[in-house]
Amino acid sequence: MDSDASQDPRLDPIGVFDSGIGGLTVAAALKRHLPSEAIYYIGDTARVPYGGKSRKTVERYSIEIGGLLLAEQAKMIVVACNTASALAVPRMKELFKVPIQGVVAPGAEAALRATRNGRIGVIGTRATIASGAYELAIHSLDPRVKVVSEACPLLVPLIEEGLFDDAITDQVIDRYLAPLFSEDIDTLVLGCTHYPLAQDAIARAAGSGITLVDSAENCALAVKGLLERRLLSAPTDRPGKLDVALTDSTESFLRTAERALELDIGAVQLRMVQAG
Repeated sequence: MDSDASQDPRLDPIGVFDSGIGGLTVAAALKRHLPSEAIYYIGDTARVPYGGKSRKTVERYSIEIGGLLLAEQAKMIVVACNTASALAVPRMKELFKVPIQGVVAPGAEAALRATRNGRIGVIGTRATIASGAYELAIHSLDPRVKVVSEACPLLVPLIEEGLFDDAITDQVIDRYLAPLFSEDIDTLVLGCTHYPLAQDAIARAAGSGITLVDSAENCALAVKGLLERRLLSAPTDRPGKLDVALTDSTESFLRTAERALELDIGAVQLRMVQAG
């Protein structure tokens, strides 16, 4: 760790976490938009997925991982998981003194900017969709917009298998998106940070008339703005870096994501958590 970090909080890392590896899409977007920042990423691979777990459990896991990031002197915490953003961010904001940024609000704002006919589709895990987080976020900004949501539980396992460009993945996407297309949506929110890895396949199914909203990309832009407002941006002459820790070894998909996202991850650290 930087010996000067305790003297200048701008030099401290951005803490990022997800239930697994999908949040690396957020880390990759952060690196593009904030090349001078140090990023410390934790993937809770021992307890993935969060998408089928209760609010109380997701809160507990998120608070525990947040604590691990604070131990790394994180100057802010980015919840790079739609399920944790939907279920745990309010409690984290109560408990932690550093800024907390989730992925739901930036995705909702970007969807409203993109829609032309006021009909927005959202895909995500069962927990994210059941929470109604995107509907709430979108309707808090514009109650006139119609939001149609669809849980896609098979999509994350296919992505974790590296099947980004596969006939089976195409069939699953077609099945999940059909009800949204019947509602004449013109905008589709990728409400899970794994989904940008399959963005080409989703775009093929959606066609040119539907705008895809990448929650990872919009979260990175929100982080950039928050750091600027809080005067926490790293000096621009400083080279950024990415450190990755997992709570269980998942090297195979990690390397798949590394290639797909053009990240240089290097050695991976292991962090212990309670399995229950």
